[in-house]
Amino acid sequence: MTSIQKINSLERPQKALYSHAVKVSGLIFLSGQVPVDKEGKPVPGDVQAHTKQCLSNLTDVLNATNSSWDKVVKVNIYLKDMDDFGRVNEAYTQFVPEPRPARTCIQAGKLPNDFDVEIEAIAAA
Repeated sequence: MTSIQKINSLERPQKALYSHAVKVSGLIFLSGQVPVDKEGKPVPGDVQAHTKQCLSNLTDVLNATNSSWDKVVKVNIYLKDMDDFGRVNEAYTQFVPEPRPARTCIQAGKLPNDFDVEIEAIAAA
């Protein structure tokens, strides 16, 4: 039987609706992160600052799973406005080490709390 481990980072606000990550069959699925601080409050700034916060939040979750950005194989980015694509890429390339993982970036119809960006990832265990 396949083992499924649900993981929450002590560095991120705890949500009863979902786990921060789920580890199964050699993969770690990280839930989407929005630009909130450790207390769950929205961080000020533009989409670049928000992108960096989302990536920092994912780092906290990766650390809780004993993984790292070097093991991330796929990233999905959801934008409120696709016109922010270039600015998000600037922040992303400053944060995510090379060689970078596979990636998808789409404009979402509506993000939680009207955030401008949400980012999720899949990593090797």
